[in-house]
Amino acid sequence: MAAPANKTIGDLSGKWVMNKSLSSDVDPGLKLQNMSYLTRKLITSVTLTLDIKQFSAPPSPPADADSAPVVIHIEIDQTGTGGMKGTSEKRCLDNVFRDHKDWLFGHVKGQTRWVSSAEEVEDAFLKSGWLEGEEEKTGPNGETHVLSYVESYTDGWTATQVWGFKTIEGVRRHVRNVVIAKGSERVELQLVYDYLS
Repeated sequence: MAAPANKTIGDLSGKWVMNKSLSSDVDPGLKLQNMSYLTRKLITSVTLTLDIKQFSAPPSPPADADSAPVVIHIEIDQTGTGGMKGTSEKRCLDNVFRDHKDWLFGHVKGQTRWVSSAEEVEDAFLKSGWLEGEEEKTGPNGETHVLSYVESYTDGWTATQVWGFKTIEGVRRHVRNVVIAKGSERVELQLVYDYLS
């Protein structure tokens, strides 16, 4: 289902469901992240729904909420078909590293920031295929993308994502380009989301 025109990188709030037929197979990425066979099969057997809340607030620790400016937060609760509990993401778009632990990815540190255009991104896959028109420049300072970087403390992998919008099969859709890397190995994923409400 097409993303409504009012759903942009400046307002992702709402429910989005992964379009598995248009998205990459995530199993190779999960394997590189050291997930067990059973965990991978469970994840790939369900369809994920993202419940996204995007809002302005003081930054999360370790930033000093009293002295730092208000920033954009993106909080995401994931659920799988049948009510399977996924992970929760709490992103603060100030490019500060923050630690996070969950049952799926373990102990990681991550940072998230705005990107004015895909040309700011060095990786050819991550920056490919995006819509960059004026209607997409809806970040606080006219940005078109979110860039997220996560590093595992225990399993040696990194995951870099660029979020934005693309035209896929003639329809404007929310997309995440993801590169998971570990040593010399690399997996490229395109995750495509349909807007629900």
